Parts: sequence; structure tokens; C-alpha cells
Amino acid sequence: MSPAEALDTADRRPRVVVVGGGFAGLAAIKALRKAPVRILLIDRRNYHLFQPLLYQVATAMLPPSDIAVPIRGALRKQRNATVVMAEVTGVDPERRRVLAAVPDRDEAALPYDYLILATGVDQSYFGHDEFAPFAPGLKSIEDAQSIRSKLLRAYETAETEEDPTKHRDLLTMVLVGAGPTGVELAGAIAQMGRAMLSSDFRRLDPRQSRVILLDNGPRILATFNEELSRKAHDRLASMGVEIRTGAHVDKVDDKGVVVGGQLIESRTVLWTAGVKPSPAGHWLATETDRAGRVLVQPDLSVKGRPEVFVVGDTASLLHNGRPLPGVAQVALQQGRYVGELIRERVAGRPPRPPFSYFDKGNLAVIGRNFAILESGKLKLAGFPAWLAWATIHLAYLPQGENRGEVMLRWAWNYVTGEQGSRLILRPHSPSPAAKPAS
Repeated sequence: MSPAEALDTADRRPRVVVVGGGFAGLAAIKALRKAPVRILLIDRRNYHLFQPLLYQVATAMLPPSDIAVPIRGALRKQRNATVVMAEVTGVDPERRRVLAAVPDRDEAALPYDYLILATGVDQSYFGHDEFAPFAPGLKSIEDAQSIRSKLLRAYETAETEEDPTKHRDLLTMVLVGAGPTGVELAGAIAQMGRAMLSSDFRRLDPRQSRVILLDNGPRILATFNEELSRKAHDRLASMGVEIRTGAHVDKVDDKGVVVGGQLIESRTVLWTAGVKPSPAGHWLATETDRAGRVLVQPDLSVKGRPEVFVVGDTASLLHNGRPLPGVAQVALQQGRYVGELIRERVAGRPPRPPFSYFDKGNLAVIGRNFAILESGKLKLAGFPAWLAWATIHLAYLPQGENRGEVMLRWAWNYVTGEQGSRLILRPHSPSPAAKPAS
């Protein structure tokens, strides 16, 4: 049965099409589990990714299977939901259809009565896409596996390098962007390097390993309280991470990173600096903010389109005078709200109040047994915050068996300091800038 046939049957229940199987999309679908509707979820991948732990896959602490779950498995018991693996290419809001490229078929036009766009974000290089081949971002399982291989290969290459003066460049890891992803990744890389260099390799001097964290702003973790930001800074520094703020990146290539006209030689550059929303605003021909996120109404619908909703990272909605951040808790709350709104609208109940965001706080972890937590007036740093971080992340993992496996791997890493998934899966390929030998 084609995706169109899955919806165009004699069943006259309202058709809800959800684009994106991330936090927001799944939350919306689960909120509709008892509603008299037909749901079609479209995603270009067949799995839901627990993105907050993606950096642990990149640093060999967890295998991909621990933070990803098949979407069909997650919705197995929800009989009113159908899943289609396809690439959405556009939306025809006038005719209420979603356009999707389905494998081995022509483009399909999928009708809807309600549309929920939960399409997330992609990596942004702020107009310098030429940096991308040399500085991969971290937005997908493929990215994480590529970064893991890149990091591990750096140590393998240094181990076989006869000239010890070259070890420093080979073992210099540069991260561009000191938000939560950059800080957590920098701490994990520093921790990984310490463990491996001290026990796994024979010809490497741990003092030659460098992790450099760059940010254009005046301090790291700019969305956190300044005191917590300073404590995170001190923690990274104690782990050997070099932090450079006010650092504008001019160029990234196969030699390294140019900052303020000065070259930092590095074979391993990672981009953790920014994101850009999906083209949902373009599809809908509606108003967007400067970043390209859709300016939604208080009920998360699109202006002039009460049947179309945009949620999660692609939506722009003010909270206390500032746009809501692109974090998992925002996506979860917005997805749940829209699902409940549609359920009540179908039942003919009065309109719901506007969406109201409940801020449960911000968390960032820096290496083993240290994190920072900010929730209202509560500000924690150190081991208690780390326990809170671990508990919250385990609770939100998509499947019970994932929680048990992750907890055991964390316990093993905590006791031994060892990473358990140090496999280089991708074959070595030359740098994109390398020229073939003549």
C-alpha cells in the first residue's frame, strides 16, 4: 500500500500528517493515541534519535543502538499511527497536501486535515559552507560515527608517526562553538584522550594531546548563569582544555583553523557553533524570523493556517521576551500541546489556552562526575548536578532496555575510565582537498 493509499481509504476520520520523528513529532503522536484520527508519520530515517547523548557516540562511550530506537517499534502499540520512510520535499497548503519523495516511487502527494511540521534543524556554517568538508557537525548518527572514527584515527596515525615532533599537530583537536554541545564534546574528548593515552598507546606523550575550544562570544555557555559558566570554564581548564573566547574563525581547511589571522594546525576540527532550521517556512510561504524559523501563533499554528502547526526547533515563539531555545524539553512540550489541541478540536471541545512553556532548567555535563544545572533560582555545579543530569537523561531514553544498557556502560566508564565502543567503522579516505598523485 502506498502512503497515499494509507490515508485515502473509506475511513473518514480526520487525517493528521506529522513530518519528523524527533521529540516533538513523537510527543504529538502519543498525545493523539486515543483520538479518533488517522496519523501518518513521515521521516527520512526509520529511527528516533536521542540527540542529547549523541556526543557520547562520537567519543566512543556509547554505541549508536543505545540512543536510537526504530520509530515503528516506538509506535507499535498505537494502532491509529502509520509510519512512512520518505523525504518531504514541500507542502501545498492550498490543497492541503504534503509532497514527499518515496523510495522506488514517483513523488507522492499526501492529503491532510491537520499538519504538524516537526522537522528540526541542520548544521549552520553561517554562510561558510566551504568549511563543512573539514569541520563536520554533530546532528546525526552518521555524523557521530564519522567523528568517532576521525578522533580514533588521529591517535592511530600519531602512534605510527616516527617523528615525535609531529604528534602535537596530529593530536590537536579544535572545536568551534562553546554552547552545550561544544562544551560537552570538549570535555568528553579530553577525558577520552587521557584514558587512551595513558593505557592503550605506547609511543604517545599525553602532554602532546590538545583540545582547543573556540567561541566568538565573551564566555562559554552563554545561555547559562555567568557563575555556572565560569565553573564550567574552570572545570574544562582543569581537564586540559584550552578555551579561547572572542575568537572569530576566518578559515577552516585541511591545515587547520585560522583564528584572527593566526593558524592553529589541526587534522581534527569539529563544528559545534550553530544550526539552521528546516525549509518549513519556505514550504509554507509564511513569515520567519531572521534565523529562518517559522513565526507561529500562540497556539503554535501558522498565521492564516489554523490546521498547520510548526513545533520544536523550526518554530519561533517568544517566552519572557526571548525566543524559546531549541532544546528537547521545548520540543516535547510543544508536540504534546499540539497533539492535545487537535484531539480536543476533533472532539468539538472549546479552544485550549495558548501554549505556555514550563522551563525545567538547563543542564550541561563536563567530563566524568561534573555537571552544571540551572533551574529558576536553583544553581548547582559538580557531582549533585551530574547525578541529576544522569537521572534525567536515563528517564527520557526512548526504551527501557536502552536505560539499562546505558546505565551499565556509564557505571563501567565511571569505575574504569574506559570507553566501550572504540571502533573505526569508516575506511580511510583522503581529505576532500587532497589531489590525486600524478
